Amino acid sequence: MIVIGWIIMAAVALLSKWISQLIEINGAHPLEAIMVGIILGAAARNIGLVPKKWEPYLKKFETPLLWGIMLLGAGFSVKVASELPLSLVVIFSTMILGFFFIYFLSRKAGLPEKFSALLAVGTSICGGSAIAITSPMVKAKQEETSYAVSTIVIAAFILLISLPFLGQVMGLNQTAFGIWVGTSVHNTPQTIGTGYIFGETSGQVATIVKLTRNMFMILMAVLVSLWFSTKKAVEEKMGKKAIFKAFPWVLFGYVGMAVCAVMGFFTPEGIHFFKTAGKFLILMGMVGIGFGTNFMDIKKFGWKPLIVGVTGALVITSVSLLLVNLLNF
Repeated sequence: MIVIGWIIMAAVALLSKWISQLIEINGAHPLEAIMVGIILGAAARNIGLVPKKWEPYLKKFETPLLWGIMLLGAGFSVKVASELPLSLVVIFSTMILGFFFIYFLSRKAGLPEKFSALLAVGTSICGGSAIAITSPMVKAKQEETSYAVSTIVIAAFILLISLPFLGQVMGLNQTAFGIWVGTSVHNTPQTIGTGYIFGETSGQVATIVKLTRNMFMILMAVLVSLWFSTKKAVEEKMGKKAIFKAFPWVLFGYVGMAVCAVMGFFTPEGIHFFKTAGKFLILMGMVGIGFGTNFMDIKKFGWKPLIVGVTGALVITSVSLLLVNLLNF
């Protein structure tokens, strides 16, 4: 039955490509298919065009997305890789500052302590995945977890829509934009989608920066757990299964494809095929994200968590942009 969701996402992805090409043919400002797909999916979800019975199938967007990420590794540039080590400065700075700023801002706003920790982890590391790993370790309530995930999804959606436009206005180059996005946007799918909306190189850079950032998810979850409990409790809650699930295994697939391409295992035609297929699978994933963005969650959970989440995201985005400019990417 999951295949039904993939078929729906593929159909909307094809429609998105057609609309994007139609806009370009008619001389209007180009609108990337990824952006069109997200807008179509979100519009369909929020005006009631998505039947309830479809929702479980449309949540399975991560599988095509992960395959898309791995296939895009075939087009990775050695030149891009050589410029990334310095991005660790931006990654560490935004993670540390982002976590403490969002946590203390949430507490100042009167939000629960554990919810504040979940929101801080989700915004500074890896969105919903980081929240899902951390939640049981700090014994957060189900409602607090839902609050945090919904806030992260909506805040990331706002960044996904706005950052490519802002990047063009500011005249950022592909590498600078990729690092900016990779250290600013919460969830991995939205990060990669935002990068590729701006351009091929920025998408590659955003992918590697984000996957590198994700590798600190387990460490951050353990540190937050130690904040709320004892080391013994952490060991009990953080089992092998949780660690296995949290690790960004897709990184190996991406790097493996990149190494094969650099060593000449793929023909130019093969690389072109992998890149084309990868982009389409990511487009499918972006459509799925659109379908999963429910703005009614704001009404359900209230405005305060969203205001704190968006404020925190803006601070991280601003600090990241400042560092990108200072380090002359």
